[in-house]
Amino acid sequence: MANHIFILAAVMSIAGVFGGLINYYQMTQERDDEAALPRCIVMGIGAAFLVPVILFFVQSDLISSIQDDPSQLLIYTGFCLIVAIASRLVLTSTPKRILREAQVARTQVEAMQYELRLMQDELLPLLDTETEQTSDTDDNAGPIDPNEELDIAATKVLKTLGVGRHIFRSMAGLCREAEADETTIHKSLSVLVNRQLAGKINTRKGVRWYLTEKGRRALDMLV
Repeated sequence: MANHIFILAAVMSIAGVFGGLINYYQMTQERDDEAALPRCIVMGIGAAFLVPVILFFVQSDLISSIQDDPSQLLIYTGFCLIVAIASRLVLTSTPKRILREAQVARTQVEAMQYELRLMQDELLPLLDTETEQTSDTDDNAGPIDPNEELDIAATKVLKTLGVGRHIFRSMAGLCREAEADETTIHKSLSVLVNRQLAGKINTRKGVRWYLTEKGRRALDMLV
């Protein structure tokens, strides 16, 4: 009886070590974790020694039949090996699933934050335009200096920004409506932005320009 138990313990130990090695080489190609190999082996041996308990709960007589039929030892060895390899699920499935779900959630949160920032940047000019001011000056626009005269190109771009059904204008649309090249339009926009007559934002469709409240009042004075 003692020899029989010793043989079973040796079989479970060997199957556990072998199953742990299989798990280690199948688990990942990365070797950053120095404790991965001993952890796999320990888990494999531990899982293999649970086989008698599993057989007891399923009311199997495999262990006792090994004494009468030594060939049943091969089946017992295979069963121990299967259980040892299955211990990989405990090692990898849950932690990796949690890590993967955390990474996906973090990516979604970052994407939502980016979308909210873009939406905020797009809505602020709209709110400034549609909100009635209590005085001639407001926080978004300084007083208009009558001595700051715009050149013909900048004036034309200012008027182009103020017409059309779109509040946020693209470079291509401004060039087409102002009948000017991109370099000229860009220089005029730089002048308007520096004088706070126009604004520039990055939207989901690219860079767009718009009139500020100060720019709209300047446009009203030109008209």
